Amino acid sequence: MGFDDTYKLSAHAVICNDASEVLQVRATYADKTWGLPGGALDIGETVHEALHRECREELGRDVIIDYLSGVYYHRVYNSHVFIFRAHFLSDGDIVLSPEHSEFAYFSLDDLSPVQRVRVQHCLQFNGEVQSAKF
Repeated sequence: MGFDDTYKLSAHAVICNDASEVLQVRATYADKTWGLPGGALDIGETVHEALHRECREELGRDVIIDYLSGVYYHRVYNSHVFIFRAHFLSDGDIVLSPEHSEFAYFSLDDLSPVQRVRVQHCLQFNGEVQSAKF
């Protein structure tokens, strides 16, 4: 990488409900797709700090990070994504930021192919952090 190259890092949470469905939020920008809560790291921020901040911003909720389950490279975005298993610190309502129009819980079969792989790795975590390229 050259000195002026741009490279992105992001952190995302796999949060499940009591039915083992996965929380996703729908973006109000770009292609308005569904995705795991989380986002890009700010300069000087750790992946853990970014995940806590992003969940507070996007969901209006604090989370507890259980573990890092995977790190994935995405060619389209020239980025690495850190996937964490997390759960809400306490009961409460989700309050979305203006960046998201809605939230819903999805079964594994209803996730996009890339999300399905990342979430499967997370939910089947055996202590070994996974990686893959997409």
